[in-house]
Amino acid sequence: MPGAGRGHDARLLARRGYRVWGFDWAPTAIEEARRLAAADGVDPTFEARDIFTLAETHGGFFDGVWEYTCFCAIDPARRQEYIRVIRTLLRPGGLLLACFYPLREGTDGPPSRFLGRRSSACSPPGLSSARPMPPPARSSAVRASSGWCWPSATERGVRSCN
Repeated sequence: MPGAGRGHDARLLARRGYRVWGFDWAPTAIEEARRLAAADGVDPTFEARDIFTLAETHGGFFDGVWEYTCFCAIDPARRQEYIRVIRTLLRPGGLLLACFYPLREGTDGPPSRFLGRRSSACSPPGLSSARPMPPPARSSAVRASSGWCWPSATERGVRSCN
């Protein structure tokens, strides 16, 4: 889980029996993620790391990658590099599960602007489109009108929304 922050999603998946690794640039976020995981009685692995270096140590390691907010938080100029890293992390047949929260005109980053299906930033070469889905029924009012996607991957060929 790149950009795991305080580990909310990592703890949720760990409670459901998944082995989870969460990575974040911020050591304080990782410290808090570990504290919260211990309080919840779950044991995901958290590492303070530059996500762009993960392929060096975790290439082909993961059955799945959960992407939520990391893509929009990084510099748009590095998005293709990020997708290459995610591809490298996945085992053949691995899945990328992602929610992309599109930001509208007038928003500065980070998070950086992302317009979903209208954005070439979300369709770097080699990626094909995924099925867009509506936001969750219990989404916050701010996000309720936003489009979400749940991309998947096959043979390390990550699919993304475009």
